[in-house]
This record gives sequence, structure tokens and C-alpha cells, in this order.
Amino acid sequence: MLIIQPIGGLCNRMRAINSASHLASLRGEKLTVIWFCNRELGCRFEELFMPTPALHIINIYSKWDFRKIYLQLTSQLIDNETIHVNRTGLILKENFRTTLKKRCYIATEEHFYPAKNYHLFTPIAALQSKINHITSGYSPYMVGVHIRRTDNKPAIGTSSTKAFVHMMQEELECNPDTNFYLATDDAEEEAHLRVLFPGRIIANTNKDLSRDSLTGMQDALTDLYCLAATNKIIGSFYSSFTDIAADMHHIPKIIAKSNKE
Repeated sequence: MLIIQPIGGLCNRMRAINSASHLASLRGEKLTVIWFCNRELGCRFEELFMPTPALHIINIYSKWDFRKIYLQLTSQLIDNETIHVNRTGLILKENFRTTLKKRCYIATEEHFYPAKNYHLFTPIAALQSKINHITSGYSPYMVGVHIRRTDNKPAIGTSSTKAFVHMMQEELECNPDTNFYLATDDAEEEAHLRVLFPGRIIANTNKDLSRDSLTGMQDALTDLYCLAATNKIIGSFYSSFTDIAADMHHIPKIIAKSNKE
């Protein structure tokens, strides 16, 4: 039995589940997911994604949930540090994989197998309808812009607003018909870019920026899939949200950096 408890926010969880799904397929098993509804992600799996037979979801609301505790006490425990030590690149070392016990509980936010696709994650119908509505307004060439602020200090320190503006201007110089889908957790950034690029910004407006609520997480998922539907992404440094949006449909990404000349 393979159990994954994906840690962190939405995209950290998606990549951890994808990795565990690959490992489960190598072991010939179905994957059990411990989905912790907490301040980092405040809703159930089924409130974001359609059910899939590939995953057995257990939603919990406390770290003391008896189902979680039982599985941890009766399984081999694997954490972030164990994964770091026992992988090469994004792949678990084969000599380590073969030592994993029949019951294995992995708690991580890390990749341990590269994701080839994201077929496990299909937005629920209401969210897919919203995504379709937004993307129906896309022009032939769309560049996604993901500006991460609030709690991501590496992104704030490296990916400045000036760097984003510079790279957006470069896109317009290459293709004057470029429009942008903007995903940001900072309303002031959105207002500023709308002034600088009038008529070229599409966004999920009036969204809930919290992560500990259902509406906040559904708005985050909407942003993710709208970014993934663009032709290219200008993203934030050290952001799994940027990475997953690009990886979902294998589109190019460039990271905004303040030291860009």
C-alpha cells in the first residue's frame, strides 16, 4: 500500500501526487492520498478536482486524524529529507525504491519522479466552465504572467515588477498583437499593469486571494489553468505555481529576474 500526504499549497501537492502516482504504477498499486485541509489549502480535493479511479482520497482536517495516525504508525515513513538523499535529479534511486516496504507513507512537497502529464487533475464542472469562459476571450497569441507576492520572499526579491514590465514590453516588440493573462496575488500589481498595458490584460477579476477558503482555492485553480492555456509564461522565481502551469501543457516559460539587462 502506497500513501502520499502532499504538503504545502496547490501546486506542491499536485507535483507530489504525480510523483507518487508514478511510483504506485511501478509497484502495481493504487495510490492513497491524505489530503489535509488546512490554512495552506482550505478545501477538499473533490471541491477542486473530479474523482479519478487512480486515487483513493482521504480528506482530513486535523494532524491528529485517527486514519492518518494509524497509517503512519503501520507504515514505513518517508519525508522530504529522505527523498533529497535518495534521488538523482527528480528520480528516486532504483536501489532505494526497491527497499521500500509493502506499506509506505510518504509526506512531502517534493518531486521524486518527473511529471509527464497532469491527467489525474480535471477541474470540477463549475470551475472548468469558468476557465472556458475566461480563455474564450484569449487572442491568438497569449502570454501568461504570474506575479507571486505576499508570502514568497524569494519571488519578491528576485522577480521585481520592473523585470516583469520589461519582459512584457519585449513580448510586444516581438509580436505587437500579444495579450496577457495575469495571475497575481497582489491587486495593486494588477491595477498597475492595467495602466501600463491598457486593453491587453485579461484576469480572473474580483477573486478571493486567501488560501484557507474554498473560494480562494477555486480562484487559484482557475488562475493555474488559465495560465496553462497560454502560449508562453513569464513567471516568478522559485514558484511551483509558475512551474506547474508551464509543465501542464509543456509550454515555454521564462523567469522574471531583477538583474535582467
